Amino acid sequence: MLDPSLFGRLSFTPAEPRQAPLPPGRHPLGVAGARDAVLFVPDGLDPAAPVPLLVMFHGAGGFPEKVLPHLEPHAQRHGFLVLAPHSLFPTWDIVIGGCGPDLERLHQALTEVTSRYRIDPRRLGFAGFSDGASYALSLGITNGDIASHVMAFSGGFMSVFMQEGTPRVFVAHGLADEQLPIATSGRANAAKLKAAGYDVRYVEFDGLHVIHPPVVEEAIEFFLQ
Repeated sequence: MLDPSLFGRLSFTPAEPRQAPLPPGRHPLGVAGARDAVLFVPDGLDPAAPVPLLVMFHGAGGFPEKVLPHLEPHAQRHGFLVLAPHSLFPTWDIVIGGCGPDLERLHQALTEVTSRYRIDPRRLGFAGFSDGASYALSLGITNGDIASHVMAFSGGFMSVFMQEGTPRVFVAHGLADEQLPIATSGRANAAKLKAAGYDVRYVEFDGLHVIHPPVVEEAIEFFLQ
């Protein structure tokens, strides 16, 4: 029997926190010597209460510090954690040739976060931009029993061999996207998900292949509803 991780399945199961929470700010998690995952902790979290967690996957050639500024003000305002993994290679394993090291490192990062915080299972989101959005869609639909929400900003494709759970899905794409044409990416992905019975909010904006701040704000509202 093939290992489910080859199809993108996470074996992650949250456990009771056993370590002290981290102070506010950005923290490397120590899951890798290089290209480490980063956790942003907002001010004022109640360590005894379940907290929402948003996992944000960067685009090709990106890194955690490039995407975190788009989410940190929202995390600070609304009181949720942001986990920003770092791909082992210039983009995510699923884009290069299949699930492997990035999936394993995501498992380690999630385990590290839940060793310090009790995560609200109703608010554990997978989000991403560009290749990261393709990764979020692929992993989120495959692991919808873990991810409650999936948010794809200008993603290209989905690679799904197994479907678990029923996450709510937010898809946004620029009308003038010069890298991933909207007709064959954003619109096609949203149509496939709706046809499969998922609860999808689809947003088009007047712009290029970018993270559009008003759309991020709408996605965060969607995540926290």
